[in-house]
Amino acid sequence: MFSKTNLISTLVVAVWAFLGGYLIWGILLDPINADHLGTATGVMKDMDDINSLYIVIGSIVTAFALSTLYSKWARGSHSLSQGAQFGFWVGLILGFGDRIVEYGVANLLDLTGTIINGIGYVVFFMIMGILASLVYGKVKAKE
Repeated sequence: MFSKTNLISTLVVAVWAFLGGYLIWGILLDPINADHLGTATGVMKDMDDINSLYIVIGSIVTAFALSTLYSKWARGSHSLSQGAQFGFWVGLILGFGDRIVEYGVANLLDLTGTIINGIGYVVFFMIMGILASLVYGKVKAKE
C-alpha cells in the first residue's frame, strides 16, 4: 500500500486530480453547467472563498485511493487500456451512479447538466487510471 510505485502514482495522479479538475470543471464544463443549474442557490463558493488547501488534500486522498485500488485491480498487468478501463468504471460509479442519485435528491443541476457532468467524471477518472497504469508499468518494470 505504501510502496514506492504507489506513492509515485499517488503524486502523479494527485497533480492531474488538482489541475485536471480545474481544467474539466473550472474551464471546460463551467460555461455549460451554468446553463443547467438547478434551483439551489448559494451552494458553490465564490472564487474568493475557495480554499485550495482542501482541494489539494482531497486530490491527494482521491489519488491515493485510486492508485491503491488500481494496483489491486490490475494484478500486475499495466497497460493504457487497463488503466482506461479501471478509470471508466470509477467514473461511471461516481459520475453517473452518485450524480444521478444526487439529481434525485438535490437541485444542483438539471438532468442534462447531470449527464454532461457524468461524462466529465468518466473522462477525468479515465485519465487518472491511464496515469496510474503508466506509473505502475514504468516503475514496476525498473524494480
